[in-house]
Amino acid sequence: MTQPVFIPPAAEIARAAGAVLMRHFGRVRIEYKGGVDLVTAADRESEALIVERLRAAFPQHDLIAEEGSQHASGSAYRWYVDPLDGTTNFAHGLPQFAVSLGLECDGRRIAGVVYNPARDELFTAEQGCGASLNGRPIQVSPVPRLGESLLGTGFPTRQRSSSPNILFYYAATLRSHGVRRLGAAALDLCYAACGRFEGFWEFGLKPWDMAAGACILDQAGGQITDLQGEPFSLQSPAILASNGLIHDQIRALFAQVLAGEFDVPLPRFAAAQP
Repeated sequence: MTQPVFIPPAAEIARAAGAVLMRHFGRVRIEYKGGVDLVTAADRESEALIVERLRAAFPQHDLIAEEGSQHASGSAYRWYVDPLDGTTNFAHGLPQFAVSLGLECDGRRIAGVVYNPARDELFTAEQGCGASLNGRPIQVSPVPRLGESLLGTGFPTRQRSSSPNILFYYAATLRSHGVRRLGAAALDLCYAACGRFEGFWEFGLKPWDMAAGACILDQAGGQITDLQGEPFSLQSPAILASNGLIHDQIRALFAQVLAGEFDVPLPRFAAAQP
């Protein structure tokens, strides 16, 4: 196995950005009517640090970040940066959020770092080097059946009524051991990579939500496609990730949902006695 080239500096940058987030964590006042609140300040401060240090470490690489930072020179290498994945969790004091740095080369996922500073969990992977959690190798779960599997998914922060995911959530809940919605896609992918989940799916994610976690799952032995089983890219409208063993089972279930064939009658509840 080769030695990682991109991970050591990227991991150091992610830890520094995580320290920025922790300085704001627990001190956030949520605002819904414009203005610059502490969540925005945390996002932007984290992104500014990441961009500055990535540009110093890899000056020939392009990058694109969630809060708008970009560098485009036509390089084959491109970093996708999410300075705070799980903003809603962060704003409410829920310690389920992360810094996410993913690197592509000519469309291939070659490196990824996802760091949850609240739990001090650092997930890393580089092509040919395997995947790790805090320096220890990780692999996907060996569970072979959907009915014994724990899955993860997510819903959009806004316009949830336009998302079809509630139908898939319903179907997966009835056919699996359970479905969790934890609110940070980068961590969901890492949880599939280390065996905490057997699978994960979501609609409408952005490249910076998926780039790092997808690489980590790749290197941990997982499988990633779109919902129809077609090859996945960071521009795909939906992602289906798994340990590989249950992938076809989830895909078959979701094909039923897409075809309108999944129908389970609602249970009847006895009226409460006066």
